[in-house]
Amino acid sequence: MLGILGDRPLGAKDGDAVGRALDLDPVASCMVAARVEAYGLSPRFLGGELWTASKPGASLAFSGANLMPLIGGAADLDVFAERALGTPRICSSVVGAADLVLPLWERLDPEWGTPREIRDDQPLLSLTGYPTIAPDPEVRLVTMSDLDVYFPAAVAMFIGEVGVDPCAGDDGRSYRRRLAALISARRVFARFDGGRVVFKAEIGSMSRKVGQIQGVWVDPEWRGRGLGAVGTAAVASAIARQGRTSSLYVNGFNGAARETYRRVGFRQVGTFATVLVD
Repeated sequence: MLGILGDRPLGAKDGDAVGRALDLDPVASCMVAARVEAYGLSPRFLGGELWTASKPGASLAFSGANLMPLIGGAADLDVFAERALGTPRICSSVVGAADLVLPLWERLDPEWGTPREIRDDQPLLSLTGYPTIAPDPEVRLVTMSDLDVYFPAAVAMFIGEVGVDPCAGDDGRSYRRRLAALISARRVFARFDGGRVVFKAEIGSMSRKVGQIQGVWVDPEWRGRGLGAVGTAAVASAIARQGRTSSLYVNGFNGAARETYRRVGFRQVGTFATVLVD
């Protein structure tokens, strides 16, 4: 049986149990916890379903734009894979703790086929408190009036990081709406040089305990000046002022980025993996 409510996704009655499960590792579960805290457990508002193969404290996964296993053993992953394969695929990636994502992908691979990319070593980093270096005083919150200038930098970052043009299909309207929502929530930061973005980053997910930084980018002509470190320190400082832990995850092969985040004060607390599916 999948879930406390039979074969249906978890619902409002399971809220306390789900909350306790997400609190087991607030950094790793930040993306899901942020959505649950904001929208509750109703799939209609959550943007996906929460699954359990037994009970939330022993097994838990989120299925939406991302498929994210959070807790579980081999038998639970069997159930999650069966559930995922039993319905049309809606996710564009499988992401989360590497020791759950990679074995789950082994179960999905025969049906879902060759992925676009497997990133099997993504150190999960966290920073409690303030950075160990001074933040860049020129980094500020992005406002709606900045969106036209900010948008091309965000697109360049997305293409470089994900390998997909976020403007494909709808000329970037959905991506622009996503950025506008983050700006309205005061979670987008940048340093500008005139009418040009030279550093950018976003707090992609914000739970009660953790702010997860994403989309860190420095204009290629400004690289090598340390803007990535002091800019990230500015974003982490904003998170710390709210009493939250800063987190992010980075590709293991990106030695320069890992050194940048080490300078800021981030330390590895786990390992993520991401499977990008077409």
